[in-house]
Amino acid sequence: MKEKKLSSFEALGQLQFDDLAPDPIDIPTPLPTVKKQTLEAHYSSKGRAGKVVTLIKGFEGDKTELKDLGKALKNALKVGGTIKDNTLLIQGNHRERIIELLEDMGHRVKRVGG
Repeated sequence: MKEKKLSSFEALGQLQFDDLAPDPIDIPTPLPTVKKQTLEAHYSSKGRAGKVVTLIKGFEGDKTELKDLGKALKNALKVGGTIKDNTLLIQGNHRERIIELLEDMGHRVKRVGG
């Protein structure tokens, strides 16, 4: 049976959305905190057509934990980035701010290079 097209605000007001609410069981639990680590913050533009990136090396753990860490940093800095060879690449030279954020999370961070 074909659904009737809604053509007025009154018809929209009569819609029921109770069936679309998520079940309490399906709501994901918060992510566990990552164990505290010693990381290295590098600055590089080699092999990237002159584009500058900040590299975070030395992460030990599951790839999903690294993805979560990268997502948190990218959201805090409002920049892009990716993961390659267990190294987190953040677009731009944000090394000082990244070091602050990682230390606030409890990690020890070494600044490597200029």
